[in-house]
Amino acid sequence: MPKAFRNQGIEFRAMKWAVRHPGMVSVPTGLAAAAAEGVMTLGAPTAGALAGGVALGLAGWYRGHPASFDAVALPRLRAFRRRWLTYVGRRWADILTDCELITVNRRTDQVQVPRIVRVTAASPSIDTIMVRLNRGQTPTVFEERAEALAHALRAERVAVMRVRPQVIALVVERCNPFDSDPIPAIDIPHTSAEVDLSALELGDTEYGTPWTLPLVGNHLFGAGATGSGKSALLWDPLRAMAPMLRDGIVQVDMVDMKEGMETEIGAPLFHRRAIDFAESVEVIEGFRDEMKERQALLREQGARRFTPSVETPFRVLQIDEMGMMTGFGPSKEVRDVLRLLAEIMTQGRAPGFAVCGYVQEPTKDTVGVRDLFTQRVCLSVTTQGHVDMVLGEGMRLRGALADEIPLGDDYAGTGFVVRARSRTPQRVRAFYQSDDDIRDLVAFVTGDRPRLHAVA
Repeated sequence: MPKAFRNQGIEFRAMKWAVRHPGMVSVPTGLAAAAAEGVMTLGAPTAGALAGGVALGLAGWYRGHPASFDAVALPRLRAFRRRWLTYVGRRWADILTDCELITVNRRTDQVQVPRIVRVTAASPSIDTIMVRLNRGQTPTVFEERAEALAHALRAERVAVMRVRPQVIALVVERCNPFDSDPIPAIDIPHTSAEVDLSALELGDTEYGTPWTLPLVGNHLFGAGATGSGKSALLWDPLRAMAPMLRDGIVQVDMVDMKEGMETEIGAPLFHRRAIDFAESVEVIEGFRDEMKERQALLREQGARRFTPSVETPFRVLQIDEMGMMTGFGPSKEVRDVLRLLAEIMTQGRAPGFAVCGYVQEPTKDTVGVRDLFTQRVCLSVTTQGHVDMVLGEGMRLRGALADEIPLGDDYAGTGFVVRARSRTPQRVRAFYQSDDDIRDLVAFVTGDRPRLHAVA
């Protein structure tokens, strides 16, 4: 084929663009047709009033119910704006040209730019750009140029994900929504009436709103490398539940497989506490036995679900460094522990028994009961695969770049969760509690009352 010395006609390029982006043609055309029909049928004043009512309704939705608007409408509006203002046409082509990510057809000398298939923006700080590669390109080429892409896009970082043959996803982290300073611990609630076990406040979201987590009726799984801030996931729920701990409405058992170093400062908070493997098995088995007793009591009362009270407290089992109990201990004892935990986690919802487990390595070999946890938090982890292991398949592709979170005090407690009633990851940062904060918590909860049980 001879080389072309002229560009394709603009009318043919426009037709190709319209075929590739039918929504950008059909939606404005449909709106214009609907407006014209409305004016012809109802008259200009009535049609204008209807349009104004729709606009007013959207404004009312935006102002009156931010949660649903931010979950449903805002990601679509944000994605539309980013697609057609940030990653549009010539600007996109110039960026890929500067980053040496274009190809040139050797027969026609035509410059070929990898085409954007779709843009999503589930959060204010992260975009996901689906890109169709040119023939002859591989994802590795983009991986090697990821740092250059990040600078060209003025982003913190760019991650490259393989989606399917000839299609990749560029996950663009535009900014870190949190300051380098840690978020200070919240004030301790004064009374049990102020505590909502279905919405414990643990930190802030990337939207600047409170990050809440339902613990009652759920099991919490937190994963993160050393230095990621997992301790915040241990102490923050206790602070949020402090009045109920004080009043005996919540009782917490603690298994600390760091030989007690993490929890010694807060030891008086716990109903039972163990710091070695043998004692830990006893605590877990005792927790299971209490659950069985509670089930029998509720069955006698004809109740299908418990109500937190002093007589039937909400029971929580926290396991720090859970992998030492479920993956690295003696094989027979590990099997026993997994059986006990599986029993608790499959039956504990109705009688009011919850498990919180914290690990560094979230693989199935380490935590065989991983899939039984209903609430997940992924802090900074060491590999890409760990993200999907914790949050669910495809979460990294959707923007949960937990493996890209640097370790250190500036990012401690930062991670990702999956938003309720959606498959959208959301970045969060947990409150930081200093040793003095934990001492204040102990003083508030215990006062002068004796501990319920000695250390197991």
